[in-house]
Amino acid sequence: MSCNNILKEECFKTLEDFINELPDKKGSLISVLHKAQDIFGYLPAQVQEFVAEKLDLPISKVYGVVSFYHFFTMVPKGKYPISVCMGTACYVRGAEKVLNDIKDFLKIGVGETTLDGLFSLDCLRCVGACGLAPVVMIGKEVYGKEKTKDIKKILAEYKDKEIENATGGLYE
Repeated sequence: MSCNNILKEECFKTLEDFINELPDKKGSLISVLHKAQDIFGYLPAQVQEFVAEKLDLPISKVYGVVSFYHFFTMVPKGKYPISVCMGTACYVRGAEKVLNDIKDFLKIGVGETTLDGLFSLDCLRCVGACGLAPVVMIGKEVYGKEKTKDIKKILAEYKDKEIENATGGLYE
């Protein structure tokens, strides 16, 4: 389920149902936050307050967990989140150039989302695929050194796919 980054009543209902079905609410904060982020796409203050209330936790505890773990985000991400590995192997093998190519092509900086909501851009310390360096992840897809040479082409394919989906393939 996705609430398209709009806080809707049914999304809160879905989250509440998930929480109510937990056999033990104690110690379930991280799994509830994962579910909330899956539903809303991110964890804004309103969602964090809701989770704190439903789990009978101080908001500071919820915020502390959200801000500590890299996986959680308090700002909306694009439909296709892009992560560029900036670990040593990737950096030495040209990750900075790949990052700059992405920034130039999408006209956004690190931590930003394109105006159409399709892409967001972040950097990671290490993906754990050093043999493929430099590495870029788009969603859950991993692109290594051979593919990252054509990163602009890959991003254009994602854009084209969205246009095709939006038009029902009328402009192929």
